[in-house]
Amino acid sequence: MNNIFNYPKQELINILEKHGKKAFLATQIYEWLYDKKEYNPSNFANIKKENREFLINNFDFSFIKIEKVEEDIDAKKFLFRLLDGQKIEAVLMYHDYGKSICVSSQVGCNMGCRFCESGRLKKVRDLQTYEMVEQIILVSDYIKERIDSVVIMGIGEPFDNYDNVMNFIKIINDPKALAIGARHITVSTCGIVPKIKEFTSFPLQVNLAISLHAPSDEIRKKIMPIANAYKIEEIMCALDYYYAKTNRRITIEYIMLKDINDSKECANMLASLIKGKNMYVNLIPYNETNNIDYKASDKGQIDLFFNILKQKGIDVTVRRRFGANISAACGQLRSKEM
Repeated sequence: MNNIFNYPKQELINILEKHGKKAFLATQIYEWLYDKKEYNPSNFANIKKENREFLINNFDFSFIKIEKVEEDIDAKKFLFRLLDGQKIEAVLMYHDYGKSICVSSQVGCNMGCRFCESGRLKKVRDLQTYEMVEQIILVSDYIKERIDSVVIMGIGEPFDNYDNVMNFIKIINDPKALAIGARHITVSTCGIVPKIKEFTSFPLQVNLAISLHAPSDEIRKKIMPIANAYKIEEIMCALDYYYAKTNRRITIEYIMLKDINDSKECANMLASLIKGKNMYVNLIPYNETNNIDYKASDKGQIDLFFNILKQKGIDVTVRRRFGANISAACGQLRSKEM
């Protein structure tokens, strides 16, 4: 049986109607699951007994489990055990503007970015939609507060699990589900060009972030194997296409690696690459791990890089560092446990 949290409401309506059920039943189910937080269909009091039995016989209501939580002042990191025993993680971050969660989309990752802890452990499988939805539900229940925004930037490449991720976005955006506004949802990709183009037709106005991390193919190939498949020029063409179709500003994610991509030359090259485009750069201080040799850029070098971009007219921010006292790097908690 498929898990009930796999289904956007319209898809659930279609399934119910094929079995002779009324469309309104889907709304009732959503209200019990997402509003009343009741996960046992036997307790869906306003639903007829025969429909409750139908749900029990046709859908799985199982949950993944929180196995471990590491807590810091500004972040909490959650390790989840999936029903098949695999492990993933999510990070809750406390911002001035609210609570944001970074969720995983795969068990492991095949993109193999050299600086990334997640990529050390290869992809085992895609996450199903319910395994992403339940990350948010469980974290929200744990802190007993609502989650304000979602970033799909944890373990895995979201566009390598495209259909499940798109269903996940539809569910968490649904006013009868988690009601997280489309503009408070960001999906991040390392640059799978065909999927960037496909994403232009997605009906919700969610944000797109590109993990670029280098201003040239030469540097990018050293740290990101995906660069051997798609050149920066191809990515930029896909982003131009995306912007022409959606008119949505694009985030360029740029992790700052000491003596790799943080030079003045790199800053000038990056500025030239995106000058005149509706993009902004998010500079990310690197979270070092014991398993990977890359080092974080010095604060002074990050400031220099930032100032060069500013002087060139580029909209740029430096991401605040979260979880300094916990396993902050993406995938670090999972890899320690494994």
